Amino acid sequence: MSEKKKIRASEINPRLHYQAANPPASARALFAGLRGAGHRRALGRAITLLESSRPEDRLLADELVELAEQFPPEQPTFRLGVSGTPGVGKSTFVEHFGLELVAQGHRLAVLAVDPSSSLSGGSILGDKTRMEELTRHPDVFIRPSPTGGQLGGVVAATRAAVLLCEAAGYDYIIVETVGVGQAEWQVHSLTDAFLLLAQPGAGDDLQGIKRGILELADLIAVNKADRLPEAAKQTALELKRGLHLAPARPDGWLVKVRTISAITGQGLGAIRQRLAEYATTRRASGALEKQRAQQRITWLRERCEEDLLLEFRSFLQEKEGTTDGLRRILDEHSSLSSAASVILAEFFKTKPNKL
Repeated sequence: MSEKKKIRASEINPRLHYQAANPPASARALFAGLRGAGHRRALGRAITLLESSRPEDRLLADELVELAEQFPPEQPTFRLGVSGTPGVGKSTFVEHFGLELVAQGHRLAVLAVDPSSSLSGGSILGDKTRMEELTRHPDVFIRPSPTGGQLGGVVAATRAAVLLCEAAGYDYIIVETVGVGQAEWQVHSLTDAFLLLAQPGAGDDLQGIKRGILELADLIAVNKADRLPEAAKQTALELKRGLHLAPARPDGWLVKVRTISAITGQGLGAIRQRLAEYATTRRASGALEKQRAQQRITWLRERCEEDLLLEFRSFLQEKEGTTDGLRRILDEHSSLSSAASVILAEFFKTKPNKL
């Protein structure tokens, strides 16, 4: 049998060239890249490090975040969270609203979080394909990321990614995520303002919104007013009624409900102006600075929980591969809680210097 000819990639596609992976850069070199001409590539690589679970990558990412905190941006930045149920038009809104922002002189970064499959772990990450014009704009950076199973609708690295986007010179950051119950609370806890997008004619879905989300929203927009104008007006009216039932805000801010059409641009100028007014008011009162300080404490707690969970998962994985595995421990104890207590006690014994 004759030996098969080995086909090179360049014979299939002459434009395809093999490029060896570059060794990991130092944190200072990568941070300098965030502020250089090639900041897009450096920022993409930096966020990849944030999302990695490899110990060496996490160490480099921690150094990057530390540098970002040591050298904050000179110009004020604004962080906007955008959430809503699937199909409400979040990506269309971000595309057209983003184009309006850059037309006003802003440099925009969009962190779009897609839900991961609970079975395969995969994610479509289709936001960039739905924001074609915005993606091509030189003053815009868009990064889709999978949730990786995070219930809150945002990935663990999102907080750090916001800092790195600001270090790269982006003064307006949008965190877009799908509404999954806890998503609204999570987005609210890492941004300066929270914009809730609602569907016209949502029916019973409004009841869920009234109970928990209205008190989190700083501005509410009912989308698709071009196609369903009457339904959009009715939904806006019901949301306004729900706002009257919510407790008064301590800061005195009046949450308004707008009807918009993301696809035609109707009402987007009013949304931008209202958010700019909110940012100015919060900065002048010092509330924005206090809010970010509190969010940093939340970040600290999340980081401790994340590190502890990673170590515990590694411990469980090792335990399952030994003769002293989880099944044997479960068989030897009458209840699940007692078996869990044994496993936790053994885990704490392996970390005497850390716990």
